[in-house]
Amino acid sequence: MIEKKFTHLDASNNPTMVDVGEKKVTHRVAVAQSIVVLDEEIINQLVGDDIQTRKGPVFQTAILAGIMGAKKTSELIPLCHPLGLDNCKVNISVNDNQEVLILCTASLHGKTGVEMEALTGASVAALTIYDMCKAFSHNIVIKETRLVSKTGGKSDFKFDRT
Repeated sequence: MIEKKFTHLDASNNPTMVDVGEKKVTHRVAVAQSIVVLDEEIINQLVGDDIQTRKGPVFQTAILAGIMGAKKTSELIPLCHPLGLDNCKVNISVNDNQEVLILCTASLHGKTGVEMEALTGASVAALTIYDMCKAFSHNIVIKETRLVSKTGGKSDFKFDRT
């Protein structure tokens, strides 16, 4: 059995940044998802592909916030490497269950992955939707944030619910 250890602890169990100096530069892509459940009163405000509020269009604002959040991940999460993302996209849609589905895709050519950037982007977009819709109702649930997939590092990953 292979023993796993936390990568952000040194030999003395003190927090440390992972040394990526010897890693190869590869194309790395991560996709994360957040799901937001809105009260019926809020979802009824959906016109076309967005909800209009006095603060502005909810989904368009959340897309911008998600991208900004992904870019600032290393400022928010201790020990994350500051990364210059090659790309970050946030897509927001309403699924058949009337849930808001947020997908954040982050990518770069680098020595470390972009999972935290994708997760942060999806999370910040979800929090922005909450903030912009709370005037209608606080009956809002951010029910799931998870990594969907990652490629380009030591090992690839694809979420499998089974």
